[in-house]
Amino acid sequence: MNNRLVIIPTYNEKESIEKIIRKVFSLNPGFDLLIIDDNSPDGTGNITRTLQKEFNERLTLIERTGKLGLGTAYITGFSWALERAYDFIFEMDADFSHNPDDLVRLYDTCANGGADMAIGSRYKSGVNVVNWPMGRVLISYFASAYVRFITGMKLRDATAGFICYTRPVLETINLKKIKFRGYAFQIEMKFKAWKHGFNIVEIPIIFTERREGSSKMSRKIVYEAIWGVIKLKIGSWFQNYKQNQES
Repeated sequence: MNNRLVIIPTYNEKESIEKIIRKVFSLNPGFDLLIIDDNSPDGTGNITRTLQKEFNERLTLIERTGKLGLGTAYITGFSWALERAYDFIFEMDADFSHNPDDLVRLYDTCANGGADMAIGSRYKSGVNVVNWPMGRVLISYFASAYVRFITGMKLRDATAGFICYTRPVLETINLKKIKFRGYAFQIEMKFKAWKHGFNIVEIPIIFTERREGSSKMSRKIVYEAIWGVIKLKIGSWFQNYKQNQES
């Protein structure tokens, strides 16, 4: 066991799960890996369970009863990590839309660059998205602009899901009070960390749309994000945030 844990939620990722696990375990420095599978009918959990025999304690599988939402999967993973000696906790997708090699850059940004939270940003240096239709690029890009306008955060990629959290960030945020389940969850976590005064740093990445499997995006998720941002902002007027001592 080391002090770096990557959390990957899965649902029907049989095409990529073994490849992503092997790739993460090939990196230097080393990372432990927690897969949280929502009872994938395609056998993603079974593939992961077989690989546990090879990778022993470095690979952990948590199987849930069904599709319970991206946010709840990460909250489960964060709580699991905080119960153990992990100082750097990562979230990423299973489909190689996030390049696993960038885990090392995210880690270095926190471990050696002074960041409390590092974000793999699609929009830090222009628009670095591959294989997305223009309509989806525009929706994603202007969604982050919308979040900046409503919340006051300066982040270029507020909906990003490729992140390194340092332990103090997750210990400070009250995970039990995180409300959203879809992509609004990503915004809520960043907003809470920002309000607590943590140093959030974006590093540019190239995001590549999945080549295998299918996207989990839905209209419900988009609506949650749109209205969720307004609820976050209004709710923040009635909360006191513990300021990070080093901010």
